[in-house]
Amino acid sequence: MKALGHVVSGLSLGIDKNTVAAVLLKPMPLTKKEMQSFLGFAGYYRQNIKDFARISKSLYNLCDQQTVYEMTEERVKEYEELKNSLTNAPFLPMPDWKLAFKLYIDAFGEGLGAALHQTQMINDKPVKGPICFISRQIKPTEARY
Repeated sequence: MKALGHVVSGLSLGIDKNTVAAVLLKPMPLTKKEMQSFLGFAGYYRQNIKDFARISKSLYNLCDQQTVYEMTEERVKEYEELKNSLTNAPFLPMPDWKLAFKLYIDAFGEGLGAALHQTQMINDKPVKGPICFISRQIKPTEARY
């Protein structure tokens, strides 16, 4: 079943590939406004994308008012990596509240990240995997601490 750009399949949630395909067929953003639109679209699916903040960091910085819009080689790589992450994002199972969770966290110089994992029984076999991913960039005021 499709709902709000996601596909609900059994007890898992994934990105609707048709919705993503339509956006990914567009050419690379040529203006800040186009990049903001792309990042808004990608950000909607950030819970399905591991390391979203790290991947999109320079693209978000590109949208800053004081930054001249220039697609450097690094930014093109990040743009392509983000597109690839959208098309290859895994279906994430719904959490089973009766089972234990494992939370993996990471703080790096420019951001914070976490992944919530759980071992669930799928086809009578225990399968360990992510339930969701969370990440964000550190704000300049937070970086001073």
